[in-house]
Amino acid sequence: MHRRTLLTGSAALAATGALTPAAARPAEAASHAPRTAAAAPPGPVVRTTAGRIRGVSESGISVFRGVPYARPPVGGLRFAPPAPPLPWTGVRETAEFSRPFLSPGARDGSEDALHANVWSPDTGGRSPVLVYIHGGAWLYNTGNNPTYDGTAPARRGDLVVVTFNYRLGCFGFGLHEGFGESGDGTSGRDGGDGGPAGGRDAVANWGLQDQAALLRWVHDNARAFGGDPDNITLCGTSAGGSSVWQLALRESTRQLIRRIVPVSAAHIWGPLGALTPQDARTSYAAVADQLGTTVPGLRRRKALEVMDAWEGRFTGDPGSRAVASGRYFRGPVVDGRWMTGYDHALPTPGLPTMVVNTRTEGSFYTDQTAPAPRTEAELRRMTRDYLLLGAEQVPGTLLDGVLDAYRDAARADGLPQDPFSLYTEIYGDGLFRYQILRLAARRAHESRAPQYHMDFAHPVLPPGHGTPHEATSPFLFGTQGIPENAPVYGDGPLERRVSATFIDLVASFAHTGVPRSAHAPHWPLFSPRAPRSLVLGGEPVARIAATPKLRQLDFWDRAGWVPRP
Repeated sequence: MHRRTLLTGSAALAATGALTPAAARPAEAASHAPRTAAAAPPGPVVRTTAGRIRGVSESGISVFRGVPYARPPVGGLRFAPPAPPLPWTGVRETAEFSRPFLSPGARDGSEDALHANVWSPDTGGRSPVLVYIHGGAWLYNTGNNPTYDGTAPARRGDLVVVTFNYRLGCFGFGLHEGFGESGDGTSGRDGGDGGPAGGRDAVANWGLQDQAALLRWVHDNARAFGGDPDNITLCGTSAGGSSVWQLALRESTRQLIRRIVPVSAAHIWGPLGALTPQDARTSYAAVADQLGTTVPGLRRRKALEVMDAWEGRFTGDPGSRAVASGRYFRGPVVDGRWMTGYDHALPTPGLPTMVVNTRTEGSFYTDQTAPAPRTEAELRRMTRDYLLLGAEQVPGTLLDGVLDAYRDAARADGLPQDPFSLYTEIYGDGLFRYQILRLAARRAHESRAPQYHMDFAHPVLPPGHGTPHEATSPFLFGTQGIPENAPVYGDGPLERRVSATFIDLVASFAHTGVPRSAHAPHWPLFSPRAPRSLVLGGEPVARIAATPKLRQLDFWDRAGWVPRP
């Protein structure tokens, strides 16, 4: 239970893709007024483009929480591009996090959540900036998650660390041209809340637009926090790793980024990971009809009503739904502007890159599957259900092919061949590892910019097994030992060395473009001709080895289930 809560908050995603919203009190609109104090406590004060803010000093690090980087996307700004924050007078207090963005896992969250959190080792310095995009299936989680506390990488890595919230679910990822109209259904630029409701940017992928706005805000304000605006490294995990990739592909945002660290990137493809444009239009229209309004009129309905009506359309077996796409996740929609195509069909980013995947991505999901496959019959049934997340039909040849291929690969590589282990490998490779490594291989041919590959292999504690998807975050942030994480990851001397090494590698990459650590050997560039990776975790802490488990990926090259980059 702890791991699902801490990592991406996607416990509600069952193997069928069904969602089970958590019960919580309804969200209320948060105050838009700056938090000020008559008798201000001591703390670092900096001037942002919108006004002065006061943070707190914690363990020698200046920390600023809940700093608005965009105006609250409410009223006419719901389903609209992010607008710059309104300026304030006086000094705004930023000692506490804002509320998380509203989601099925945070029903007491708020739409007024477009805030950043900053950890700075020296507000008068000039440190590289590490911007982190949280994961969570484009539907869950928050940059306020305790796992993402930036103190350790700020101190050990001499980095300005930034986390933030962005719009999630139907408020962040979708498409409908009706949102280019004002709330009364007429065409226009004024959304009724002081911001533009019209224009091409209004109609799709507002969460990606929030991320781009955050990048611009970081660039414009980096010096105030002691950061270098010309040295921004963009990092993210899972859906956040996918966002890193997509922002690095877009020319206007790529100019703001020096280097990227996509971790366990959930590269999007259909029908598994996103709605088609037409299915997105159909879904918004159906939600509007259910709520007795028009598509632009959804701006005036209560946020919980809109969210619940939307999520209700995607419960149950994917084959029983009104639309065929978005069968598991519903990330950015190909809109021709913010997302011009799926990653496998586009050029790879030409930026220095540190690519990371975990050794057993799938165990994040299969550890919670009930019941786990223990017999051949259960393995076949559950694998078929899994394959139906990415296809409307699963012929027997596909099912037999994947099971035979993974048994053969396990036998050849000396890996376990029991049903649970096979299912775990199939699950993680199809969702993550296949496209991560095939895109890394293609990128090596397309770009001269350096690229490094890490296989993160530090095992979780029983009853979990392997190194699951999102096991990286606690070690990257040095939070593996906090009470919520320690029962899953441990906090002994080895875990601390793994974390220190991970921070060193990412920080040196941000500083110089070359990842180094006193605990790690020289890390060679990734080459598809002789693929070698840095394996991080276990004893010894770090080592160079042939990229693990490549044999398993050969099946997907010819199967046609997941697109080949």
